[in-house]
Amino acid sequence: MNSLPKILVLGAGGFIGVNLTERLLADGKYAVTALDLDGEKLRDQIGHDRLDFRQEDIRHRDESLETLVSDHDIIVDLVAMANPSLYLSHPLEVFHLNFQENLRIVEYCVKHRRRLVQFSTCEVYGRTVAGVLGKDPAEMPFPFQEDTSPLIMGPVKNHRWIYACAKQLLERVLHAYGLEDALDYTIIRPFNFIGPRIDYLPSEKAGNPRVFSHFMNALLYGTPMQLVDGGRSYRAYTHIDDAVDCIVRILDNPGGVCQREIFNIGTPENETTIQQFAEMMREIFDEEFRQAGDPNPEVVSVSSEEFYGKGYEDCDRRIPDVTKARELLGWESKHDLRSVIFQTMKYFVDRHRAGQEAE
Repeated sequence: MNSLPKILVLGAGGFIGVNLTERLLADGKYAVTALDLDGEKLRDQIGHDRLDFRQEDIRHRDESLETLVSDHDIIVDLVAMANPSLYLSHPLEVFHLNFQENLRIVEYCVKHRRRLVQFSTCEVYGRTVAGVLGKDPAEMPFPFQEDTSPLIMGPVKNHRWIYACAKQLLERVLHAYGLEDALDYTIIRPFNFIGPRIDYLPSEKAGNPRVFSHFMNALLYGTPMQLVDGGRSYRAYTHIDDAVDCIVRILDNPGGVCQREIFNIGTPENETTIQQFAEMMREIFDEEFRQAGDPNPEVVSVSSEEFYGKGYEDCDRRIPDVTKARELLGWESKHDLRSVIFQTMKYFVDRHRAGQEAE
């Protein structure tokens, strides 16, 4: 174990972090230190001979985080508040964590000459030109390209953009450190990863998770399927297994091709509107999972202000150009949209049925 390269995964208890940590342990090429506030999703891995789990908060101002960074070969930074409802309810906390606290990690990597794989967000691209002009985004189907696409944000009063701006600023600082201090970094921009264990259902836990969880909750518990602003926005969904496969290729970094590069990870072929996504979920549920007595939820349209609060504005289209990942890493997504939705739904349906049987 001591001879293996050492990876520090910050934010390892979240959806991406858990799946990535499990894959790294299965591959056997790295010794992994996983750090998060909550290790519940990692409970099956705790005790693995190549996993050191630390239940810690990176916001604690002591020397432990810097010591961890200096003691590892690769730092994977997944720490983020990535929930649109929080961008409106706690914008300053979102900024502090997503920029200021992450900046400390960057600076430790610079100081100790460590390789950093920094997770950003597809939201740095902001809105499409079509959206700015008030047109249907489908009229201007330009995929977002890592190194050339403009990053267009909404006005300051719509502080929904504070998350995207914090992530974008962190990217710009990383680029500057690469130029001035030769920091070895790779930036990842995820495009709507979903799969088993994503988020939680709002009927089972308080909060405002991502759209899949709201729709799944409606199908299982009968709450309304709420289409924010009619569900006109576009998203391109990627199965978490495909995403992790690409991330591992970046970590392995054959020939140093990932040094100071930005990678979109997404599946442009899986693009759909939120409304179409809801319709496909209903269709799959009816065909594959429906049992007698299951609710038939109402589909309603709500305004973004009603659902999220004042100051919300949406990313109207997120379609990635993944040419770089294909050419430099040889990566391809394997799951089409129906497969992505079916496998994610099955996890929640099976868990729900098991809970019913246990009652």
